[in-house]
Amino acid sequence: MILERLKESCPADWDAYVRHPFVEKLAQGTLPEPSFRYYLIQDYLFLLHYSRAHALAVVKSEQVDDLRESAFMVNLLLNHEIGLHVDFCARWGISEQRLQETEEAPANRLYTRYVLDQGMQGDLLDLLVALTPCTLGYAEIGARLLKDPRTALEGNPYREWIELYGGEEFQDGARKAAEQLDRVALRRGLPEERPETSTRWTALSQNFRTAVCLETDFWQMGLEPPTS
Repeated sequence: MILERLKESCPADWDAYVRHPFVEKLAQGTLPEPSFRYYLIQDYLFLLHYSRAHALAVVKSEQVDDLRESAFMVNLLLNHEIGLHVDFCARWGISEQRLQETEEAPANRLYTRYVLDQGMQGDLLDLLVALTPCTLGYAEIGARLLKDPRTALEGNPYREWIELYGGEEFQDGARKAAEQLDRVALRRGLPEERPETSTRWTALSQNFRTAVCLETDFWQMGLEPPTS
């Protein structure tokens, strides 16, 4: 999988992302609730741009299978996932009106615009690499937390979040995303066994590393919500 090669190109950055204090506090149930609420609000705004990025993937797709997969993701996000997120936020006392009226945090804006910019300037592979840390990173985090005996599920207010991303439905979606990434990379001429030998590798790995660091900043944003 190209994901493993990308992770190997920036191991410290990847580890800082998937084991960020925000994630570890979620696992122990010790994350302050204002931090989680602020994260949920910003994640709603992120999902809107995430939907736009997948709509851009439709435009960038050259093969029918990629067109279908990208179009499926747009429909899933706009007509299912965002609604579920709104319902989840309501259970945390956050109204849909508040979600829509809250201003984007700088870390959110930097991340989402970076992903869209990669898609606008590059091809489908550039866009998928920029999207990969979100989908596949959350899948790795969710699977690890759900299996780790040190994760405190009993009485944990964030148990639903952990079970969502560690659950089979999200894990299955992540596997499909990884398969698409591998398929598109192969079509763009990256060797299946040694993609790092491609002339595109330096740019792709830097793209991935930047997106990983922006994901880390997103966690930090949640950990340090504004006080007013």
